[in-house]
Amino acid sequence: MKKDTKKIGIWMDYTSANMIEYYENPSPIQTIESNFTLEIKENALRSSEHTMHNKENNYKTKYFKNLSEIIQTYDDVLLFGPCDAKKELYNILIEDHHYDKINIELRQTDKMTTNQLQAYVREHFEHN
Repeated sequence: MKKDTKKIGIWMDYTSANMIEYYENPSPIQTIESNFTLEIKENALRSSEHTMHNKENNYKTKYFKNLSEIIQTYDDVLLFGPCDAKKELYNILIEDHHYDKINIELRQTDKMTTNQLQAYVREHFEHN
């Protein structure tokens, strides 16, 4: 692989994504929130369950779109986390030919501390 390959690890669930760029030294973690809060969910549920699901889908679509735009700028991407959010995003990405040349891997993990996130991403890219 080229030395100038841009690599990023993204730990994600449905509420937020922690993005860790791969460098020799740990990079600062940038976080993107889905903005679908418990308060929004409760307010939408007061109207109806259908309204709540529509709102949730709208927020998830925006959240995944934000992440997709970031991913477009990388060559190697590691999506990891405890739930199916990474799989949903991955399925969206592989349907779009803009992502054909991006190497995207999925890994199942638990919640992690900042240091664990940075170490996990560094270890993954150093051994691949």
